[in-house]
Amino acid sequence: MSFIVTAICVAIAGWWGSQNGMGVMTALWLVLVLGVLEVSLSFDNAVVNAGVLKDMDEFWRQMFLTVGILVAVFGMRLVFPIVIVAVAADMSVAPVIDMALTDPDQYGKILTDCYPAIAAFGGMFLLLVFLAFVFNHERHLHWLGAFEQRLAGLGKVDNIAIICALGVLLSMQWFLPAELHLRVLSAGLAGVILFIAVDSLDSVFDVDEGEGATIGAAKRSGIAAFMYLEVLDASFSFDGVIGAFAITRDVVIIMLGLAIGAMFVRSMTVYLVHKGTLDEYVFLEHGAHYAIGALAFIMLAGTVAHIPEVITGLVGVGFIALSLYSSVRHRKEAAATAAQ
Repeated sequence: MSFIVTAICVAIAGWWGSQNGMGVMTALWLVLVLGVLEVSLSFDNAVVNAGVLKDMDEFWRQMFLTVGILVAVFGMRLVFPIVIVAVAADMSVAPVIDMALTDPDQYGKILTDCYPAIAAFGGMFLLLVFLAFVFNHERHLHWLGAFEQRLAGLGKVDNIAIICALGVLLSMQWFLPAELHLRVLSAGLAGVILFIAVDSLDSVFDVDEGEGATIGAAKRSGIAAFMYLEVLDASFSFDGVIGAFAITRDVVIIMLGLAIGAMFVRSMTVYLVHKGTLDEYVFLEHGAHYAIGALAFIMLAGTVAHIPEVITGLVGVGFIALSLYSSVRHRKEAAATAAQ
């Protein structure tokens, strides 16, 4: 399916490039580059998604792969940026769509100016996903040994993740220009509230929390899990959408390129679930969460200074590669111990 979607997006990109003077080859190149950018930024997202998806029933898996991909591609990669620009510029949606097609430079400038608030919102949500993982005292397998075990032990303190996240958000005020204080603080608090709301859905759906849960049992309860995955995907998409404007200002090309990347992330998620990869490579989920933590801090740092997207992608890939290496070594050591 990912290759079918890629073929369709590439064909549309070629037609669009021939119509607006960009050129067919330029349009094709930009779409493929954006697809690779999205995959590099979101591979850790696929790993975490797989950790959630493996506990969901088949119906909700299919919902995530059908309805979810429509929300991810058209909702977060196309509609959401338009809504952000409409709110920021105090315009209705129709003029913003016209601006995106006829004056992409102005559209991109307004969207980029909104980045501090967007980054604070998504960064705080992702930071809490990371902190909920490292402070989970019920985990028995620790990638970083005694250091990670001590962090997990702090999870016995009630709401330690929320306390640390709010501490980070308040500390950011020292580094921000005065005119950004309220915007970033409000957006960051909204991200914290959204995380708490999603994490609290287990009580609404009356789901028992099992051992080793990353964010709480809510993520395994059908609609709650679906909502969690969509919010997580949205948080990842913010950086990709903004970063895409550093490559091209054409919103059609951006949507097509990010759609290709989003589809491959979905395919990787399904592959990891069906192959039982997370059970075979036991530290892969650890690496993905540390990559999420790094992305969260990069997004929060991006409220003050621009961080090149290549750094974000390399950091995520680096954590994944290290966790894969550690998993292979752990499996060999376990096999050698069992043989003795």
